[in-house]
Amino acid sequence: MALTNRPRTVSRYGTAAGTGTLAAFLLVAVGGSPTYVGWAQDHTDPTGAGGWFLRLLAWPAWRWHADEGLLTANLRPILLIVAAAALLYLLPGPQVGRVAASGSQFLSGWGAYALAAGVAGLLATLLGPGGTLYAAFQVASAGVTYGFFAGWIVGLASLGGRA
Repeated sequence: MALTNRPRTVSRYGTAAGTGTLAAFLLVAVGGSPTYVGWAQDHTDPTGAGGWFLRLLAWPAWRWHADEGLLTANLRPILLIVAAAALLYLLPGPQVGRVAASGSQFLSGWGAYALAAGVAGLLATLLGPGGTLYAAFQVASAGVTYGFFAGWIVGLASLGGRA
């Protein structure tokens, strides 16, 4: 066996689920940061499409200091990242044997993030203090809206990785 034909032990590209999870983490870390949330509330117009979208990116808001406890205040962004990672690893599995197309990776990443945002909103409200089923449905609806409009970023990040 020639020296140039050695098998690679480390791949140059990550998995689609890994890059999608990194994108989800960055969306939550940057878009949900107190600095961004404050900026979006103060400097965007909620009646315009651009301002609405920039405010929507702040949906998974997290805080460093909270009166009700750090875990309770940050349950939604934590659940969003965990659910997105789990769904990104689970959804493309059945597709690997049939098709390895980029469109499939893109749609899997986008759909996984939209579903993860809805699930995170629902569970965070139900597990939080004083959460009602009606409030959980409303927050899940807002989460799915967030996931639909921001999930394409996760879908793009999932492109090109191994399934």
